[in-house]
Amino acid sequence: MRNILLVMADQLAPHFTGTYGHPIVQTPHLDALAERGARFDAAYCHSPLCAPSRFTMLAGRSVSAIGAWDNASEFPAATPTIAHHLARCGYRTVLTGKMHFVGPDQLHGFEERLTTDIYPADFAWTPNWDRSGERIGKWYHNMDVVREAGQAVATYQIDFDDEVGRTARRKLYDIARDADERPFFLCASFIHPHDPYVARPEWWDRYDNAAIDLPETYDLTTADPHTRRIRAGIEADTVETTDDQVRNARRAYYANTSYFDNWIGDLVATLDELGKLDDTVVIVTSDHGDMLGDRGAWFKMSFHERSARVPLVIAGPDVARSTVPNVCSHLDLLPTLLDIATEGGPWPELGTELDGRSLWPAATGGTDDVDETTGEYTAEMTSHPMFMIRRGDHKYIHCDTDPPLLYDVAADPLERVNLADDPAHAELAARFAAEVSCRWDSDAIRERVLTSQHGRRSIHEAMATSSRLVSWDHLPSNDVADQYVRNHQDWAETGPRLRYPRWEEPQ
Repeated sequence: MRNILLVMADQLAPHFTGTYGHPIVQTPHLDALAERGARFDAAYCHSPLCAPSRFTMLAGRSVSAIGAWDNASEFPAATPTIAHHLARCGYRTVLTGKMHFVGPDQLHGFEERLTTDIYPADFAWTPNWDRSGERIGKWYHNMDVVREAGQAVATYQIDFDDEVGRTARRKLYDIARDADERPFFLCASFIHPHDPYVARPEWWDRYDNAAIDLPETYDLTTADPHTRRIRAGIEADTVETTDDQVRNARRAYYANTSYFDNWIGDLVATLDELGKLDDTVVIVTSDHGDMLGDRGAWFKMSFHERSARVPLVIAGPDVARSTVPNVCSHLDLLPTLLDIATEGGPWPELGTELDGRSLWPAATGGTDDVDETTGEYTAEMTSHPMFMIRRGDHKYIHCDTDPPLLYDVAADPLERVNLADDPAHAELAARFAAEVSCRWDSDAIRERVLTSQHGRRSIHEAMATSSRLVSWDHLPSNDVADQYVRNHQDWAETGPRLRYPRWEEPQ
């Protein structure tokens, strides 16, 4: 059985990688994986926000199927995940880094979780659709991270990702040294290049002589309503930024992308030196993208390309060198991993439906007749559910409060021209509108979101005022009783046990 290494970035748009053609950004290790593997050129997250994207990816279910509404939605412990299914296939399952689990279950099927999360596990970040223009009090993206962009030798994000990378490498060594012969599924999930846009000097300096590009902008008075809401919510309408500040933010983002890419290289090199690279499928993706100033917007929270598109590269045994043009999404990752784990055999009983399809046939040189995906967004910057359908070259975005958006992404990759009101596309727009009505009950979903928000805000208020607050944040155990040299162990055995490869008497 093949091992699986899933490496995740946070807020990495494929457009800002060398792998997908950016002329400046240096991503040699992701480039190398794509060169020997399959690069998916139209992969999307299902929901362009951290927690909903991750929950739907792990569950293979849509936002509305599992109630993954926003960054403070509880991920129900009763929802089967990739980790549960792979454990039933005989895998050892390990998570290190960010996964943004909300609620008391901080494992969701992983046998081991090596680090805490970088973000809180409680309900503090619950949006309020009763007052949709109100900012979340505890935390919100704003333009300060653009104004303050630059370099620093240490940040909380650098601290976190250094720990993620170190623990992932250490776990690979431990797996190689111990007696557990099960294949492994290791998910190493990094926070970079997510804002704040601050990079270490060693990565910042790599872009010293680079011509840092400014964002693609246009007449903001013609922006769609959701983009205007995002700009208002992040204070882009009221906080002035200079071109130099914007270039600094993009330079730091590019530098942090290279920093993340370096960890890809370190993990692949570790697999290689342990003799496990040829038996391991390596998958690299991100939870969503970053507008990075394009369309006058920053961060994510929309279905525009730089927010909703994600990199997806698969490399390893049986993977064909290819670029895959078919539209796909994170909903397809769980069935893909099941195909990898079962090597074409029957899947275990899942106990739930799945909303995606396997990409393994396409990754291994076969055909994929599907060229579509859907998206749902039910978090901040809106007061009603938003839905997306991408099929072939066209993308359709619907929200009950807004005019529909229809783009030909192939002909108009910057999504400048809304075709929804174009008479030449009236029939296509009408078909998409009818499909939205059939797929989703927007009013019913909105009521579910509001009910959930009311309950979570009430619970958070109670927890915040309690004198016996019990945190849900993951506290990793670090049992050092059997590490290194201990008196209850055979000292003479410790050295050979922890040496890899084992020493053998010369013949």
